[in-house]
Amino acid sequence: MSKIKIAHILHSVGGVDVSLRQILQNINTLEFESIVIHGDSDTQALFQDKNFESIVEFKVPIHREISIKNDFLAIRKALKIIRKERPDLIHSHSTKGGVIARVIGFLTGIKVLHTPQAFSYLCTDKKIKKTAFLLIEKLLSKGNSVLLASSESELQRAIEEVGYARSKTALFNNAITPIDKVFRLSIPKTWPDKYLCSVGRPCYQKNTEELIRVLYEVNKTEDIHLVLVGVGHHADQLEMVENLVLKLNLKDKITILNWTSREDVLHITSKSKLYVSTSRYEGLPYAIIESLALSIPNVVSDCDGNRDLIKNDFNGFCIKNNDTKEFSQKIIKLLREESLHNQFSRNAKDTFLKHHNIGEKIKDLESIYKKELE
Repeated sequence: MSKIKIAHILHSVGGVDVSLRQILQNINTLEFESIVIHGDSDTQALFQDKNFESIVEFKVPIHREISIKNDFLAIRKALKIIRKERPDLIHSHSTKGGVIARVIGFLTGIKVLHTPQAFSYLCTDKKIKKTAFLLIEKLLSKGNSVLLASSESELQRAIEEVGYARSKTALFNNAITPIDKVFRLSIPKTWPDKYLCSVGRPCYQKNTEELIRVLYEVNKTEDIHLVLVGVGHHADQLEMVENLVLKLNLKDKITILNWTSREDVLHITSKSKLYVSTSRYEGLPYAIIESLALSIPNVVSDCDGNRDLIKNDFNGFCIKNNDTKEFSQKIIKLLREESLHNQFSRNAKDTFLKHHNIGEKIKDLESIYKKELE
């Protein structure tokens, strides 16, 4: 019996890159063949399957920024590849990957499964831009595509706001391989042992300014440090955040790491007292999934993605409306109450094992791929 051939199209950075690698490294290679079409300047690391064999990959000009020239060129080059490779299905990841894939799906008749990892129209509070991005999503939802959501929140938003028919949606929660070993840091440790951890570039989505305000409130009564990891790519509000740090006299209370390896990120997360996130929206954030796998309690904003992972008074606290005072009080509570921290820590690991272990969950994705070809 011939294998089912899946073509993955994406701009491979951040959580989107993690997502695809987890899929490729766990999917059944006896039943599925994978190829990857990604940006020419996103990742340099090779894609591998579960047997550590290299995946066939193609680089085209898929970039984060909107560019009529580059986007047209990306569609043209990717279309040529798809026509030559003749996959059974296309699985797109990220906004730009989704636009390119769904245009190609329309031109070739190949079904597209699209995983946004957070819809693009959520990235701004500017009404005109938001409306334009939402309109694009609505138009592209009408073609030969299925919305393959990464979280229940993303699924509901696709139906209620974008206008997907329920019959044209499916759900595959982001998941990772269990973290059996945490490696030593490859960089100098310049921060104290007692710290909070957060991963993400300073930008509108991550709402990092709010995180700095929370840190300020916590330090009124608790001496705590913040390690902010993964600041490097597209950190368009970094200067704003740095200015706020200076204004609130928090320079000695925060460490900003521009870039470090995933192994270092896992090490830093594993040694933290809590994982914190003040995001305005997410898909289903891998950094939080990793913190759960490492038994770290969370205090997070009540937004898409975060609320799917963190259950209030179970494995952390989920704070509504980015209430700075409430946020800081819950952090202080978990720092002070060891028994509660320990209980949330156990529940965090249980959450991961039951819902986000890709070794178990990959079968769900394989079933979705097969179902869409019936």
